[in-house]
Amino acid sequence: MAGRDITNRLLLRLLGGAAIGAGTALASKALAGRVIKGISTRFMTDPYKENLWEAFSAGSRSTPQVIVETNLRSELGRQIKRPLGGPKNYPDFSRVMFNPAQLETFPTPEDKNVKTSVILGRRAQKPLYLDIPIFISGMAYGFALSEKTKIALARGAAMAGTATNSGYGPYLAEERKAAKHLIMQYSRGKWSKEPEILKNADMIEIQLGQGAMAGTGEVLKQANMNAKMIRLLGLKPGENAILHASLPEISSPDQLGNLVAEIRSITGGVPVGIKIAAGNDLEIDLTRILEADVDFVSIDGAQGGSSGALPILEDDFGLPTLYALCRAVKFMEQEQVRGDISLIISGGLKTPGDYLKALALGADAVAIGTIALFAMAHTQVFKALPFEPPIEVVFQEGKYKDKLNVEKGAGNLASYLLSSVEEMKTATRALGKDSFSSLNKSDLFALDKQTAEIAGISVGY
Repeated sequence: MAGRDITNRLLLRLLGGAAIGAGTALASKALAGRVIKGISTRFMTDPYKENLWEAFSAGSRSTPQVIVETNLRSELGRQIKRPLGGPKNYPDFSRVMFNPAQLETFPTPEDKNVKTSVILGRRAQKPLYLDIPIFISGMAYGFALSEKTKIALARGAAMAGTATNSGYGPYLAEERKAAKHLIMQYSRGKWSKEPEILKNADMIEIQLGQGAMAGTGEVLKQANMNAKMIRLLGLKPGENAILHASLPEISSPDQLGNLVAEIRSITGGVPVGIKIAAGNDLEIDLTRILEADVDFVSIDGAQGGSSGALPILEDDFGLPTLYALCRAVKFMEQEQVRGDISLIISGGLKTPGDYLKALALGADAVAIGTIALFAMAHTQVFKALPFEPPIEVVFQEGKYKDKLNVEKGAGNLASYLLSSVEEMKTATRALGKDSFSSLNKSDLFALDKQTAEIAGISVGY
């Protein structure tokens, strides 16, 4: 009897709980119905000057991006800087397709090795040999990325057999130690230009501009720097670091060749080249660059990102990367320098397909930035998310920069690079080829006439 009583009491409690739950659900449903009915009625009856729908109606003329940035300008009253590139949709590589080998050309057998290596600066006394034609683009220590982030990128690139670029920040000895190959940027500032520093480079990139910022100057305030940054920049007490709009070493394009020769002499013959933001005077700029007797040229398209660039520079300046690459290749072929001077392209490249198409269109190597940060940070972004943006884990001023696990980040970046290359190797076999360097425009076609004309390839229809 006692057991039956206990069972009955439990059943009564369960039934009572269910009844309460059902009542609550019905009450909630009724409340939700009244709320929805009230809002809908207001939308359908209030005049526009009192109608909440006005916010949606007016807002639909713009985008959430524009609305948010308008409010940031209103709040701050100063320039706003958008990190890691903009949302604008440019003509890109998505309308370029590969032509699969079938019968006219057989696919390459699955067990055939595909050669992935590249030589940058072939005519230099000390060319740069990379296992893969993808490397990490210039992102500055201190002004952009934290020390841990720079070391993780360098170490991950080394694990994949490729290079990392110092960016325009000061020379970081820890990055040099972690890197297998270090491309050093010769910046528009005054720091890290001593011969003993330049001699640590495997390649020197004279930075005249970049896609996200064109050729703009910047004052970097000492008050925002830590003691190590101040020391590496060689600043006096109270002195700010100035990134000039143009190289202070030259006052005319004719002097660029003297600078290239001087750096080449100091470094003992490593490749020396120029990096520019791609503009509509691209061929004129390239003419000046070739006159300077460079070993390579790096071109950054309009899709390039930065640690923080003005939206107007990201959205309204420069040539799209696809345009820049195709125009540069055509010009260098006309000048008969394609085999002598290496061409590096960057700016918004983000997939193995993008990388391989860029190589087939004539680039010798591609440089990646934002997507490399995503790959390196991987799941570590959840140390900031969901309440802070992922950049807080990798930036110098990030709240969670000290929580970045360098070894994990390096391993993730290496995995991403090697995974991408394996995809590219399979795609190369599907084209009937056995090396990345053998790819060319005949392996491509376009989905529309405009892309075909830009790239100099056939159109699919």
